[in-house]
Amino acid sequence: MRLDFVPGTLCDERMWGRLLPLLGDGFEFNHVPLHKARSRAQMQELIGAHAAPKANLVAFSLGAYLAVEFALANPDRVNSLVIIASSAKGLQEKEKATRLRIIPLLEKNHYTGMTQMRLREILAPEHMDDPAIVDVIQAMAVELGKDVLLTQFRTTIERPDLMSRTGELRCPVMIVASEQDKLVPADDVREFTTYNPAAQLHILTEGTGHMIPLEAPQALAARLLAFYL
Repeated sequence: MRLDFVPGTLCDERMWGRLLPLLGDGFEFNHVPLHKARSRAQMQELIGAHAAPKANLVAFSLGAYLAVEFALANPDRVNSLVIIASSAKGLQEKEKATRLRIIPLLEKNHYTGMTQMRLREILAPEHMDDPAIVDVIQAMAVELGKDVLLTQFRTTIERPDLMSRTGELRCPVMIVASEQDKLVPADDVREFTTYNPAAQLHILTEGTGHMIPLEAPQALAARLLAFYL
């Protein structure tokens, strides 16, 4: 079975590096290069161009919101959908304000990677000093760079609330979220099943913040294997 992975903001295939070895040999892995897009429309085009004709989309954070949007617009293209650390509601007002504050600072200054403050927002406290996680995040941030971050911030800060439309999804859906996620409230994620009762919902209660594929690869792998096999 082929899985098409869609990363989040300032992420690429390295986001999945701790997860993929745990899934075994029964899958083919493909990655959507979201960082190459320069607009929201191009992000959707990249998903369409790089995903299989009948895609099993495994999508994280921004990528998961875009994958929901893609599945609603192209129902015949999506065979299944896994949503990780994301809500179809879009960004919280607090996160919008954070990004609007960060954008002019990024424009003026050299970018050297995630600040400690930002890492505290996206990671569980016990992972703040874990090089197997933090080093991957920082490598993606520095190598993808300021222009990618600015583009993704600017073009995705306003996201229509798609929650009420999630009942239109006809493919099997699984959602994996974290109770400790400071960017995506677990209660917002739970609301998904109000509109799409058939969706499988898994809320991880400990051991991970927002960066579930890096922070809780074993737990995520177990749920993916149960979903697909």
